[in-house]
This record gives sequence, structure tokens and C-alpha cells, in this order.
Amino acid sequence: MNESTSKYENVSEVANLKSGHKMVFHQLKMNKMAMIGLLIIISLAFIAIFAPFIAPHDPVEQNLEKRLLSPSREYPMGTDELGRCLMSRIIYGARVSLLVGVITVGIITVIGVTLGLISGYFGGIMDEIIMRFVDVMLAFPGIILALVIAGALGPGLFNVMLALAMVGWTGLARVVRSSVLSVKEKEFVESARALGCTDLYVMTRHILPNVMTPVIVLATLDMAFIILAAAGMSFLGLGAQPPIPEWGAMLNSGRAFMRTAPHLTTFPGLAIMITVLAFNFLGDGLRDALDPRQQQELKE
Repeated sequence: MNESTSKYENVSEVANLKSGHKMVFHQLKMNKMAMIGLLIIISLAFIAIFAPFIAPHDPVEQNLEKRLLSPSREYPMGTDELGRCLMSRIIYGARVSLLVGVITVGIITVIGVTLGLISGYFGGIMDEIIMRFVDVMLAFPGIILALVIAGALGPGLFNVMLALAMVGWTGLARVVRSSVLSVKEKEFVESARALGCTDLYVMTRHILPNVMTPVIVLATLDMAFIILAAAGMSFLGLGAQPPIPEWGAMLNSGRAFMRTAPHLTTFPGLAIMITVLAFNFLGDGLRDALDPRQQQELKE
């Protein structure tokens, strides 16, 4: 009898999960700006993956005889100060920016979720140590602290990712801790403890899935911030180094030719703006779609 009841409960749980996913996707489809953002992100990912087949020229090949050319049929976005195809460099720059964003946000998510779970679940002295450290980190402007760390480590994309990850996990940790404090008082968590489940099992199996909603939203919004911050640090000379095609570094190299060749800054600037807007649109749409109040309204 118990086994039969357990099976029915599992089937019901799966059905509810599928129903919830359908409602979230339906709500997301209703948000036009979110779908535009998702379409742009998918397009950028496709461009980044298939850059060698899409780019019309080698992004690092120099031809000084064709330097600072205006957009044309051969060079749709013109050429830079070294005669390199700007369109090819922007296409390969999408690969660099998305890679930096995904890796950095992945590190931020792992650190923030882990520390937030530990702090919220165990409480006491563990909570005090982690949260006071978070307060100290938040006392400094994040981007300024990242610049200091990157400057100390030296220029390079890896150091930029490390610096941004070291300062970017604090907000996520606080949000996860707040959610854990609420979820750990639920009856299903108390039941799992009464059955003798280990703390690790309770945290990963029962608490973590129930605090993932804000994590998904924040991770999407963090992608926009990380891509923008990485471009800014590359613009200052701390990120990607020549000849790596990176949008922020391209802005830096093109600012000396803003009057004679404005396309050198216009196209990389547009690429950064469109990418950041796309992730912000998607993040806002996910926030609305994953809102429990919205899902309850759809059920009714």
C-alpha cells in the first residue's frame, strides 16, 4: 500500500512539474520583449559557435593597404586601423564575450549558491561568518574592486573573469540565504529530517530545487552585467590583449579614429548594447514568468 501511494505521489509530482514548466513557457511567450531577447541570444550563440564559417575574413589578418576603409560589399562593416575586417572581428568577438559571460556567471553561481545554502541552512556561527564577509565585500563598489583585483593580477581575459567572479557572488549568496531561511521551515523539509536524511541530501534534494527561481533570474541578469563589465575592463586595457577580437578592446583601439572612421566604435558599441539589452529583456521576462503569483493567476 505504501509503495503504491509513493508511486502515485511521484507521478503527481512529475505531472505538476511538467504543468509548471508549460505555464512558465506560456508566460514567457506572452512577453514580446523577452522573446526578442531570447531570439537575439540564440542568434549570438549560433554566430559564436559557427564563427569560422560565417566570418568573411580572418579576424587577425592585417592589410595596411586597406586600413580604415568604410563599409563596402567586400567589408560590410569596414576595416580597422590595421586593415582587418571589422565584421569578422565582431563575429569572433561574440564568441569571446559569451564565453567570458558563461564561465564567469557559472563560477558566481556555484560560489553564491553554495555559500548561501550553507549560511541559510546551518545558521549560527557559520551564518555570521559568511554574511559578515559578504557585508565587507559589499562595502566596496563591485566594479572598482574588480578593477583593483584585475590590476593586481595583470591584464588578460582569465584574470578579468577571476576578478569579476570574486566580487559578483555576494548578491546571489544573500538572495539564496533568504530563500533557504524560508524553505527550510516547510513541512517537507522537516519530514526529510525526521526520516534521518543527511544535511547534504536535504540541501541538495529538497531545498536547492525550491530556491532556483531567483538563481535563474539573477544568473541571466548577471550575464548582461558581466559582458558589459568585461568589455569595460578590456576598454581600459585590463582584459583581452591584441590581437584577440573583443568588443571592449575594439572600442578602445577605435576611439582615436572617431572622427575619420566612426564605424570603428559604432559597430562594437552596438554589439555590446544589443547583447546586454537581450539578456536584460530575457531576465525581466523570466522574473515575471517564474513569479508564483503569475503562475497562480494562470491556474485560476
